[in-house]
Amino acid sequence: MTKQYDVVVLGGGTGGYVAAIRAAQLGKSVAIVERDKLGGTCLHRGCIPTKALLRSAELAHAMRESESFGITVGAVTVHFPKVLERKQQIVDQLHKGVQFLMKKNKIDVYTGNGRVIGPSIFSPRSGAVAVELPDGETENLVPAQLILATGSRPRQLPGLETDGELILNSDHALQMETLPRSILIIGGGVIGVEWASLLHDFGVEVTIAEYGPRLVPYEDAETSKELERLFKKRGIKVITGAQVMAETVVKDERGVTLKAERNGELLELNCQRVLVSVGRQANVEGLGLENTDVKVERGVIRVNEWLQTGESHIYAIGDVIGGMQLAHAASHEGILAVEHFAGMKPAGYADHLIPRCVYGRPEIASVGWTEAQAAEKGYTLKTGKFSFKALGKALVHGDADGFVKVVADKETGDILGVHMIGAQVTDLISEAALAQLLNATPWEVGSVIHPHPTLSEALAEAMLAVDGRMINA
Repeated sequence: MTKQYDVVVLGGGTGGYVAAIRAAQLGKSVAIVERDKLGGTCLHRGCIPTKALLRSAELAHAMRESESFGITVGAVTVHFPKVLERKQQIVDQLHKGVQFLMKKNKIDVYTGNGRVIGPSIFSPRSGAVAVELPDGETENLVPAQLILATGSRPRQLPGLETDGELILNSDHALQMETLPRSILIIGGGVIGVEWASLLHDFGVEVTIAEYGPRLVPYEDAETSKELERLFKKRGIKVITGAQVMAETVVKDERGVTLKAERNGELLELNCQRVLVSVGRQANVEGLGLENTDVKVERGVIRVNEWLQTGESHIYAIGDVIGGMQLAHAASHEGILAVEHFAGMKPAGYADHLIPRCVYGRPEIASVGWTEAQAAEKGYTLKTGKFSFKALGKALVHGDADGFVKVVADKETGDILGVHMIGAQVTDLISEAALAQLLNATPWEVGSVIHPHPTLSEALAEAMLAVDGRMINA
Protein backbone atom coordinates (compact mmCIF):
# COMPACT_ATOMS: atom_id res chain seq x y z
CA MET A 1 0.00 0.00 0.00
CA THR A 2 1.17 3.56 -0.72
CA LYS A 3 0.28 6.64 1.32
CA GLN A 4 1.10 10.29 0.72
CA TYR A 5 2.13 12.69 3.49
CA ASP A 6 3.40 16.22 3.74
CA VAL A 7 6.06 15.05 6.17
CA VAL A 8 7.53 11.68 7.10
CA VAL A 9 9.94 11.44 10.02
CA LEU A 10 12.25 8.44 10.06
CA GLY A 11 12.96 7.89 13.76
CA GLY A 12 10.68 8.52 16.73
CA GLY A 13 13.19 9.74 19.31
CA THR A 14 13.12 13.12 21.00
CA GLY A 15 14.10 15.04 17.88
CA GLY A 16 11.82 13.03 15.61
CA TYR A 17 8.61 13.20 17.59
CA VAL A 18 9.10 16.90 18.41
CA ALA A 19 9.56 17.63 14.69
CA ALA A 20 6.42 15.63 13.92
CA ILE A 21 4.37 17.56 16.47
CA ARG A 22 5.58 20.93 15.16
CA ALA A 23 4.73 19.90 11.59
CA ALA A 24 1.25 18.80 12.70
CA GLN A 25 0.76 22.15 14.48
CA LEU A 26 1.44 23.84 11.14
CA GLY A 27 -1.33 21.83 9.49
CA LYS A 28 0.84 19.21 7.80
CA SER A 29 -0.12 15.57 7.39
CA VAL A 30 2.58 13.66 9.26
CA ALA A 31 3.82 10.12 9.77
CA ILE A 32 6.56 8.75 12.01
CA VAL A 33 8.43 5.52 11.35
CA GLU A 34 10.00 3.93 14.44
CA ARG A 35 11.40 0.41 14.65
CA ASP A 36 11.37 0.24 18.46
CA LYS A 37 9.52 2.56 20.85
CA LEU A 38 8.57 6.20 20.54
CA GLY A 39 10.88 8.31 22.66
CA GLY A 40 14.05 6.70 21.37
CA THR A 41 17.34 6.52 23.25
CA CYS A 42 16.66 9.50 25.50
CA LEU A 43 13.48 8.10 26.98
CA HIS A 44 14.27 4.38 27.03
CA ARG A 45 18.08 4.00 27.19
CA GLY A 46 19.52 7.39 28.10
CA CYS A 47 18.41 10.65 29.66
CA ILE A 48 15.36 9.56 31.62
CA PRO A 49 16.29 6.11 33.01
CA THR A 50 19.79 7.22 34.01
CA LYS A 51 18.43 10.31 35.77
CA ALA A 52 15.96 8.14 37.65
CA LEU A 53 18.86 5.98 38.84
CA LEU A 54 20.88 9.07 39.72
CA ARG A 55 18.03 10.39 41.85
CA SER A 56 17.84 7.14 43.82
CA ALA A 57 21.62 7.19 44.23
CA GLU A 58 21.49 10.80 45.41
CA LEU A 59 18.91 9.92 48.04
CA ALA A 60 20.99 6.98 49.24
CA HIS A 61 23.91 9.34 49.74
CA ALA A 62 21.73 11.95 51.48
CA MET A 63 20.39 9.37 53.90
CA ARG A 64 23.90 8.26 54.81
CA GLU A 65 24.73 11.90 55.55
CA SER A 66 21.52 12.64 57.47
CA GLU A 67 23.23 12.88 60.87
CA SER A 68 24.93 16.09 59.75
CA PHE A 69 21.41 17.55 59.47
CA GLY A 70 20.48 16.35 62.95
CA ILE A 71 18.49 13.36 61.70
CA THR A 72 19.39 9.81 62.72
CA VAL A 73 18.24 6.87 60.62
CA GLY A 74 19.07 3.18 60.63
CA ALA A 75 21.37 1.43 58.20
CA VAL A 76 20.76 2.52 54.61
CA THR A 77 20.09 -0.39 52.27
CA VAL A 78 19.71 -0.09 48.52
CA HIS A 79 16.99 -2.42 47.20
CA PHE A 80 18.13 -2.36 43.60
CA PRO A 81 15.11 -4.21 42.13
CA LYS A 82 12.89 -1.49 43.63
CA VAL A 83 15.15 1.18 42.18
CA LEU A 84 14.75 -0.44 38.76
CA GLU A 85 11.00 -0.71 39.21
CA ARG A 86 10.72 3.02 39.92
CA LYS A 87 12.91 3.82 36.92
CA GLN A 88 10.71 1.75 34.63
CA GLN A 89 7.51 3.29 35.97
CA ILE A 90 8.81 6.74 35.05
CA VAL A 91 9.85 5.60 31.58
CA ASP A 92 6.50 3.88 30.97
CA GLN A 93 4.54 6.94 32.09
CA LEU A 94 6.47 9.23 29.75
CA HIS A 95 6.19 6.71 26.91
CA LYS A 96 2.41 6.76 27.27
CA GLY A 97 2.60 10.53 27.20
CA VAL A 98 4.42 10.52 23.86
CA GLN A 99 1.90 8.04 22.43
CA PHE A 100 -0.90 10.35 23.58
CA LEU A 101 0.77 13.32 21.86
CA MET A 102 0.84 11.40 18.59
CA LYS A 103 -2.89 10.74 18.81
CA LYS A 104 -3.65 14.28 19.93
CA ASN A 105 -1.80 15.71 16.94
CA LYS A 106 -3.22 13.11 14.50
CA ILE A 107 0.23 11.78 13.61
CA ASP A 108 0.32 8.31 12.03
CA VAL A 109 2.86 6.00 13.65
CA TYR A 110 4.36 3.07 11.75
CA THR A 111 6.25 0.50 13.78
CA GLY A 112 8.84 -1.14 11.56
CA ASN A 113 12.13 -0.69 9.72
CA GLY A 114 12.12 2.25 7.35
CA ARG A 115 14.37 2.51 4.32
CA VAL A 116 14.66 5.42 1.91
CA ILE A 117 14.11 4.46 -1.72
CA GLY A 118 15.13 6.24 -4.90
CA PRO A 119 12.89 7.41 -7.74
CA SER A 120 10.29 4.74 -8.46
CA ILE A 121 6.70 4.19 -9.45
CA PHE A 122 5.79 5.55 -6.01
CA SER A 123 7.65 8.84 -6.35
CA PRO A 124 9.49 10.65 -9.16
CA ARG A 125 12.27 11.63 -6.74
CA SER A 126 14.14 9.90 -3.94
CA GLY A 127 12.82 10.29 -0.43
CA ALA A 128 9.94 7.85 -0.32
CA VAL A 129 10.17 5.43 2.60
CA ALA A 130 9.50 1.70 2.43
CA VAL A 131 8.46 0.43 5.85
CA GLU A 132 8.88 -3.26 6.63
CA LEU A 133 6.14 -4.01 9.15
CA PRO A 134 6.35 -6.70 11.87
CA ASP A 135 3.99 -8.97 9.90
CA GLY A 136 6.33 -8.93 6.90
CA GLU A 137 4.18 -6.60 4.83
CA THR A 138 5.60 -3.39 3.34
CA GLU A 139 4.05 0.06 3.46
CA ASN A 140 5.31 2.76 1.08
CA LEU A 141 5.15 6.32 2.37
CA VAL A 142 5.64 9.20 -0.05
CA PRO A 143 6.38 12.54 1.66
CA ALA A 144 6.84 16.03 0.29
CA GLN A 145 9.48 16.46 3.01
CA LEU A 146 11.51 13.76 4.77
CA ILE A 147 13.28 14.17 8.11
CA LEU A 148 15.99 11.68 9.06
CA ALA A 149 16.15 11.37 12.85
CA THR A 150 17.60 7.90 13.36
CA GLY A 151 19.79 8.72 16.37
CA SER A 152 22.88 6.89 17.55
CA ARG A 153 24.15 3.88 19.47
CA PRO A 154 27.03 3.27 21.88
CA ARG A 155 30.39 3.28 20.13
CA GLN A 156 32.49 0.11 20.35
CA LEU A 157 36.13 0.10 21.38
CA PRO A 158 38.10 -2.06 18.93
CA GLY A 159 39.36 -5.21 20.63
CA LEU A 160 37.11 -4.62 23.63
CA GLU A 161 33.74 -5.36 22.10
CA THR A 162 30.86 -5.52 24.56
CA ASP A 163 29.22 -8.83 25.39
CA GLY A 164 26.42 -7.63 27.67
CA GLU A 165 27.70 -9.73 30.58
CA LEU A 166 31.21 -8.80 31.69
CA ILE A 167 31.91 -5.98 29.24
CA LEU A 168 28.99 -3.57 28.97
CA ASN A 169 27.91 -0.48 27.11
CA SER A 170 25.45 2.05 28.53
CA ASP A 171 22.46 0.12 27.12
CA HIS A 172 23.62 -3.04 28.87
CA ALA A 173 24.24 -1.17 32.12
CA LEU A 174 20.58 -0.16 32.27
CA GLN A 175 19.66 -3.83 32.03
CA MET A 176 21.74 -4.88 35.05
CA GLU A 177 19.47 -6.65 37.55
CA THR A 178 22.10 -6.68 40.31
CA LEU A 179 24.90 -4.31 41.19
CA PRO A 180 28.49 -5.49 40.66
CA ARG A 181 31.00 -5.30 43.50
CA SER A 182 33.38 -3.30 41.33
CA ILE A 183 33.42 -1.73 37.89
CA LEU A 184 35.96 -0.16 35.55
CA ILE A 185 34.50 2.61 33.41
CA ILE A 186 36.48 3.29 30.26
CA GLY A 187 35.82 6.85 29.17
CA GLY A 188 35.52 9.97 31.30
CA GLY A 189 32.99 11.86 29.21
CA VAL A 190 29.41 12.68 30.16
CA ILE A 191 28.05 9.12 30.21
CA GLY A 192 31.06 7.64 32.00
CA VAL A 193 31.02 10.33 34.68
CA GLU A 194 27.29 9.92 35.35
CA TRP A 195 27.60 6.15 35.71
CA ALA A 196 30.64 6.55 37.96
CA SER A 197 28.70 8.86 40.26
CA LEU A 198 25.54 6.79 40.57
CA LEU A 199 27.25 3.42 40.93
CA HIS A 200 29.58 4.72 43.62
CA ASP A 201 26.59 6.09 45.57
CA PHE A 202 25.00 2.64 45.29
CA GLY A 203 28.08 1.16 46.99
CA VAL A 204 30.01 -0.10 43.95
CA GLU A 205 33.80 0.25 43.91
CA VAL A 206 34.40 2.48 40.87
CA THR A 207 37.49 3.13 38.76
CA ILE A 208 37.22 5.50 35.81
CA ALA A 209 39.93 5.50 33.12
CA GLU A 210 40.11 8.35 30.62
CA TYR A 211 42.45 8.40 27.62
CA GLY A 212 42.72 12.20 27.65
CA PRO A 213 44.47 14.33 30.26
CA ARG A 214 41.27 15.12 32.18
CA LEU A 215 37.67 14.10 32.80
CA VAL A 216 34.87 15.75 30.75
CA PRO A 217 37.48 17.08 28.31
CA TYR A 218 35.03 19.32 26.44
CA GLU A 219 34.28 21.34 29.56
CA ASP A 220 36.33 24.21 30.97
CA ALA A 221 39.64 23.03 32.47
CA GLU A 222 38.77 24.39 35.92
CA THR A 223 35.53 22.40 35.89
CA SER A 224 37.40 19.20 35.02
CA LYS A 225 39.91 19.81 37.80
CA GLU A 226 37.16 20.35 40.37
CA LEU A 227 35.27 17.25 39.25
CA GLU A 228 38.35 15.07 39.57
CA ARG A 229 39.06 16.50 43.04
CA LEU A 230 35.53 15.80 44.24
CA PHE A 231 35.46 12.30 42.71
CA LYS A 232 38.70 11.38 44.45
CA LYS A 233 37.39 12.89 47.69
CA ARG A 234 34.41 10.53 47.43
CA GLY A 235 36.64 7.51 46.88
CA ILE A 236 36.21 7.11 43.13
CA LYS A 237 39.53 6.11 41.58
CA VAL A 238 40.35 8.37 38.62
CA ILE A 239 43.05 7.48 36.09
CA THR A 240 43.63 10.04 33.33
CA GLY A 241 46.02 9.77 30.41
CA ALA A 242 45.37 6.02 30.38
CA GLN A 243 45.40 3.97 27.19
CA VAL A 244 43.57 0.71 27.75
CA MET A 245 45.28 -2.25 26.10
CA ALA A 246 42.42 -4.30 24.69
CA GLU A 247 44.70 -7.23 23.82
CA THR A 248 45.40 -7.79 27.52
CA VAL A 249 41.79 -8.49 28.51
CA VAL A 250 41.23 -11.68 30.48
CA LYS A 251 37.71 -12.74 31.46
CA ASP A 252 37.01 -15.41 34.05
CA GLU A 253 34.56 -16.27 36.83
CA ARG A 254 35.96 -13.45 39.00
CA GLY A 255 35.40 -10.76 36.37
CA VAL A 256 37.79 -8.93 34.07
CA THR A 257 41.49 -8.14 34.24
CA LEU A 258 43.21 -5.81 31.78
CA LYS A 259 46.17 -3.51 31.52
CA ALA A 260 46.44 0.18 30.75
CA GLU A 261 49.49 2.24 29.86
CA ARG A 262 50.01 5.65 31.46
CA ASN A 263 53.17 7.70 31.00
CA GLY A 264 55.15 4.57 30.19
CA GLU A 265 53.84 2.72 33.24
CA LEU A 266 51.75 -0.44 32.97
CA LEU A 267 48.72 -0.56 35.27
CA GLU A 268 46.82 -3.78 35.98
CA LEU A 269 43.11 -3.20 36.51
CA ASN A 270 40.82 -5.80 38.06
CA CYS A 271 37.04 -5.50 38.31
CA GLN A 272 33.87 -7.54 38.22
CA ARG A 273 32.46 -5.59 35.25
CA VAL A 274 33.73 -3.19 32.60
CA LEU A 275 31.60 -0.36 31.21
CA VAL A 276 32.80 0.96 27.85
CA SER A 277 31.74 4.58 27.50
CA VAL A 278 33.67 6.10 24.60
CA GLY A 279 30.97 8.08 22.82
CA ARG A 280 28.16 7.32 20.41
CA GLN A 281 27.99 6.36 16.75
CA ALA A 282 25.37 7.74 14.35
CA ASN A 283 22.84 5.28 12.91
CA VAL A 284 23.41 5.80 9.18
CA GLU A 285 23.61 2.19 8.03
CA GLY A 286 20.73 0.38 6.36
CA LEU A 287 18.73 3.55 5.69
CA GLY A 288 18.97 3.40 1.91
CA LEU A 289 21.00 6.62 1.73
CA GLU A 290 22.82 5.19 -1.28
CA ASN A 291 19.56 5.72 -3.17
CA THR A 292 19.81 9.47 -2.57
CA ASP A 293 22.25 12.37 -2.78
CA VAL A 294 22.49 12.44 1.02
CA LYS A 295 26.18 12.51 1.94
CA VAL A 296 27.76 10.77 4.95
CA GLU A 297 31.09 12.19 6.11
CA ARG A 298 33.09 10.91 9.08
CA GLY A 299 30.20 8.72 10.08
CA VAL A 300 27.49 11.42 10.20
CA ILE A 301 25.09 12.94 7.70
CA ARG A 302 26.24 16.25 6.24
CA VAL A 303 23.71 19.09 6.47
CA ASN A 304 23.65 22.83 5.87
CA GLU A 305 22.68 25.50 8.41
CA TRP A 306 18.99 24.68 7.89
CA LEU A 307 19.52 20.93 8.38
CA GLN A 308 19.07 20.14 4.68
CA THR A 309 21.05 17.25 3.22
CA GLY A 310 22.31 16.93 -0.35
CA GLU A 311 18.64 16.82 -1.38
CA SER A 312 16.77 19.96 -0.35
CA HIS A 313 13.57 18.09 0.60
CA ILE A 314 15.44 15.65 2.86
CA TYR A 315 16.47 17.00 6.25
CA ALA A 316 18.48 15.34 9.03
CA ILE A 317 18.51 16.17 12.73
CA GLY A 318 19.86 14.96 16.07
CA ASP A 319 22.65 12.51 16.78
CA VAL A 320 22.72 11.32 13.17
CA ILE A 321 24.32 14.65 12.13
CA GLY A 322 26.88 14.63 14.95
CA GLY A 323 27.34 17.96 16.69
CA MET A 324 26.30 18.17 20.33
CA GLN A 325 24.33 14.88 20.35
CA LEU A 326 21.96 16.12 23.05
CA ALA A 327 18.21 15.51 23.29
CA HIS A 328 17.35 19.20 23.60
CA ALA A 329 19.59 19.98 20.62
CA ALA A 330 17.74 17.38 18.55
CA SER A 331 14.37 18.85 19.53
CA HIS A 332 15.48 22.34 18.57
CA GLU A 333 16.85 21.06 15.26
CA GLY A 334 13.57 19.29 14.54
CA ILE A 335 11.59 22.49 15.04
CA LEU A 336 14.10 24.48 12.98
CA ALA A 337 13.89 22.02 10.07
CA VAL A 338 10.08 22.02 10.04
CA GLU A 339 9.79 25.78 10.25
CA HIS A 340 12.35 26.14 7.47
CA PHE A 341 10.51 23.98 4.95
CA ALA A 342 7.25 25.61 6.04
CA GLY A 343 8.68 28.95 4.88
CA MET A 344 8.72 30.58 8.31
CA LYS A 345 12.35 31.84 8.10
CA PRO A 346 13.37 30.70 11.59
CA ALA A 347 16.48 32.06 13.26
CA GLY A 348 19.46 29.72 13.04
CA TYR A 349 21.58 28.71 16.01
CA ALA A 350 25.15 27.87 16.91
CA ASP A 351 26.28 24.72 18.69
CA HIS A 352 28.11 26.67 21.37
CA LEU A 353 24.83 28.30 22.47
CA ILE A 354 23.30 24.93 23.38
CA PRO A 355 23.44 24.33 27.16
CA ARG A 356 25.44 21.25 28.17
CA CYS A 357 24.60 19.32 31.33
CA VAL A 358 26.25 16.46 33.21
CA TYR A 359 24.09 14.88 35.89
CA GLY A 360 25.76 13.32 38.86
CA ARG A 361 27.29 14.43 42.10
CA PRO A 362 28.37 17.14 41.50
CA GLU A 363 26.35 18.35 38.53
CA ILE A 364 28.02 20.25 35.69
CA ALA A 365 26.34 22.78 33.42
CA SER A 366 27.78 25.11 30.82
CA VAL A 367 26.96 27.19 27.77
CA GLY A 368 29.22 29.02 25.35
CA TRP A 369 32.97 28.73 24.98
CA THR A 370 35.47 27.61 27.59
CA GLU A 371 38.20 30.06 28.56
CA ALA A 372 40.69 28.19 26.37
CA GLN A 373 38.34 28.13 23.35
CA ALA A 374 37.61 31.84 23.64
CA ALA A 375 41.33 32.63 23.88
CA GLU A 376 42.01 30.49 20.79
CA LYS A 377 39.43 32.54 18.89
CA GLY A 378 41.41 35.68 19.61
CA TYR A 379 39.29 37.29 22.30
CA THR A 380 40.86 39.35 25.07
CA LEU A 381 39.26 37.91 28.15
CA LYS A 382 38.09 38.82 31.59
CA THR A 383 36.64 36.24 33.95
CA GLY A 384 34.67 36.09 37.16
CA LYS A 385 34.29 33.20 39.57
CA PHE A 386 32.20 32.62 42.68
CA SER A 387 32.39 29.63 45.03
CA PHE A 388 29.26 28.01 46.43
CA LYS A 389 31.07 27.86 49.79
CA ALA A 390 30.29 31.57 50.20
CA LEU A 391 26.57 31.09 49.49
CA GLY A 392 24.01 30.72 52.25
CA LYS A 393 21.59 28.48 50.31
CA ALA A 394 24.41 26.09 49.37
CA LEU A 395 25.43 25.75 53.02
CA VAL A 396 21.80 25.21 54.04
CA HIS A 397 21.47 22.59 51.33
CA GLY A 398 24.49 20.79 52.75
CA ASP A 399 26.54 20.70 49.55
CA ALA A 400 28.69 23.77 49.01
CA ASP A 401 31.35 22.33 46.71
CA GLY A 402 31.82 23.86 43.29
CA PHE A 403 31.60 27.27 41.65
CA VAL A 404 30.22 29.41 38.84
CA LYS A 405 32.67 30.86 36.32
CA VAL A 406 31.94 33.53 33.69
CA VAL A 407 34.11 34.20 30.63
CA ALA A 408 33.57 37.56 28.93
CA ASP A 409 35.02 39.65 26.10
CA LYS A 410 37.13 42.41 27.64
CA GLU A 411 36.53 44.75 24.69
CA THR A 412 32.75 44.46 24.20
CA GLY A 413 31.73 43.09 27.58
CA ASP A 414 29.72 40.28 25.92
CA ILE A 415 29.39 36.99 27.78
CA LEU A 416 31.32 34.28 25.93
CA GLY A 417 30.76 31.33 28.27
CA VAL A 418 29.35 30.31 31.63
CA HIS A 419 30.57 27.22 33.48
CA MET A 420 29.07 25.75 36.64
CA ILE A 421 29.85 22.77 38.84
CA GLY A 422 27.92 21.99 42.00
CA ALA A 423 24.55 20.93 43.34
CA GLN A 424 21.54 21.65 41.09
CA VAL A 425 23.49 23.70 38.55
CA THR A 426 21.68 22.00 35.66
CA ASP A 427 18.62 23.98 36.82
CA LEU A 428 20.59 27.25 36.83
CA ILE A 429 22.14 27.21 33.36
CA SER A 430 19.08 28.40 31.44
CA GLU A 431 19.46 31.96 32.72
CA ALA A 432 23.01 32.01 31.39
CA ALA A 433 21.85 30.57 28.04
CA LEU A 434 19.21 33.31 27.76
CA ALA A 435 21.83 35.93 28.57
CA GLN A 436 24.05 34.70 25.74
CA LEU A 437 21.15 34.53 23.29
CA LEU A 438 20.37 38.18 24.05
CA ASN A 439 24.06 39.21 23.90
CA ALA A 440 23.90 40.33 27.51
CA THR A 441 26.88 41.57 29.45
CA PRO A 442 27.93 40.38 32.91
CA TRP A 443 26.91 43.77 34.32
CA GLU A 444 23.35 43.33 33.01
CA VAL A 445 22.92 39.83 34.46
CA GLY A 446 24.58 40.81 37.71
CA SER A 447 22.24 43.77 38.04
CA VAL A 448 19.16 41.53 37.94
CA ILE A 449 17.76 41.20 41.45
CA HIS A 450 18.22 37.56 42.38
CA PRO A 451 16.16 36.34 45.36
CA HIS A 452 17.90 35.47 48.60
CA PRO A 453 18.65 32.83 49.68
CA THR A 454 18.88 30.93 46.41
CA LEU A 455 21.57 29.11 44.46
CA SER A 456 20.97 31.54 41.58
CA GLU A 457 22.81 34.21 43.58
CA ALA A 458 26.04 32.41 42.65
CA LEU A 459 25.48 33.29 38.98
CA ALA A 460 24.84 36.93 39.85
CA GLU A 461 27.97 37.11 42.01
CA ALA A 462 30.14 35.49 39.31
CA MET A 463 28.81 38.00 36.79
CA LEU A 464 29.65 40.89 39.11
CA ALA A 465 33.09 39.39 39.75
CA VAL A 466 33.98 39.85 36.08
CA ASP A 467 34.28 43.60 36.74
CA GLY A 468 35.48 43.35 40.33
CA ARG A 469 32.04 44.10 41.79
CA MET A 470 31.41 40.82 43.65
CA ILE A 471 29.80 41.51 47.05
CA ASN A 472 29.89 38.32 49.11
CA ALA A 473 33.45 37.12 48.71
